[in-house]
Amino acid sequence: MTYDCARLKKIFTYEDAAALLPEVQRLTNVAVEEVEALANDAPRDAGQQIVAKWAEDVMRLGIDVKGLWLVDFDNGSGYYCWQYPEESLQYFHGYEDGFGGRVKLQ
Repeated sequence: MTYDCARLKKIFTYEDAAALLPEVQRLTNVAVEEVEALANDAPRDAGQQIVAKWAEDVMRLGIDVKGLWLVDFDNGSGYYCWQYPEESLQYFHGYEDGFGGRVKLQ
């Protein structure tokens, strides 16, 4: 794993990203369970606080949070993309493509 000093972001090889994915999945599973366990009459900000903590924990690993349970690992030419509940790191998209431009890795 290297650092892009211009952006102060981590640059991940596929192997680096795949090695971190189990921790991202663990953090996400815990957060999803906490949100699902909230009672229907729980204050809305309770769920927002859980999601915010999840995002903070994931970003602390150098990973970009792009949406609810959606993360990108910057690889220097685009992103390896993972979304809950995918079982592995299977997708890539360019910097300009976004989620809609995801392509399955070979």
